[in-house]
Amino acid sequence: MNVANKVLPSIVGIKVEYTANSIFLRNSTTASAEGSGIIISEDGYILTNNHIVNSTSNNSYYEIEKANKVSVYLYNDKTEYTATIVGTDEQTDLAVIKIDKTGLTPAELGDSDSVTVGEFSMAIGNPLGMQSSVTAGIISAVNRKVTDSDGKTYTLIQTDAAINSGNSGGALVNAEGKVIGINTLKLSGTGIEGMGFAIPINSTKEIYEQLIQYNKVKRPYIGITGLDLDEKTAEYNKLVVGIYVKNIDTFSAAEKAGVKIGDVIVAADGKEIKTMEELNDIKNSHKIGDQMTLKVNREGKEIDITLTLMEQP
Repeated sequence: MNVANKVLPSIVGIKVEYTANSIFLRNSTTASAEGSGIIISEDGYILTNNHIVNSTSNNSYYEIEKANKVSVYLYNDKTEYTATIVGTDEQTDLAVIKIDKTGLTPAELGDSDSVTVGEFSMAIGNPLGMQSSVTAGIISAVNRKVTDSDGKTYTLIQTDAAINSGNSGGALVNAEGKVIGINTLKLSGTGIEGMGFAIPINSTKEIYEQLIQYNKVKRPYIGITGLDLDEKTAEYNKLVVGIYVKNIDTFSAAEKAGVKIGDVIVAADGKEIKTMEELNDIKNSHKIGDQMTLKVNREGKEIDITLTLMEQP
């Protein structure tokens, strides 16, 4: 079986146009970018990266706005299809777009939880506008923590299959031609070779289903801003190790449950925690409306607080 031929009809090229406004002058210009996407339904829904269609950013001279035109190019089809942005999610760097066409070939999704180091992998996408380009390699690592240039940390699949600008949003597939990841970023620089990363496909399913249904992702919400206290910082400030509550959002779950600024959260749902990342992992295992128990240290005394998780605004 030719793995590439099986997958290529499900991979699209994406071209995006933005308006770029000069920071110093009262003028604007049109900027463009290339990306890739994966067909997830026969009636035109396409999964891609948020940073392709929602590239709001600044550089030295221009402020880039959201995409004002998204064009999609299908395999072996020279027609330019205009896509609408269905929903975007900055937290996971995922987005769903849609074209007005039926009879498409959805990608066959694999099980990213079963991916192992050393197995075959193939990246398919639209690097530098060269549609339907294929590169191959192996899985270099799984569950790799990677922090992007904006400071967001993702848990990704690492591969040495070449991933270049424009591959973002394309497919990482296994030897059966099943999609196991969404190519999203690479490390580059002098002395760096073959370090590309993909979002595990299993982690995308609930996200794209919500983007299609709600045009956004609904997440549980506590409503605090916290600072991680390590042993040295806690000792210096005569506090305990945990999460110092610096701020509480008005009308949030935390405020309604009685959490106070200055509390130090030391456990959640009976599990000892020390960082906001650990707290968010436990929170994200719940659904909106679930109850969650926090143990806080308040002026030297431990207090259990039960809160009802709300929808993140």
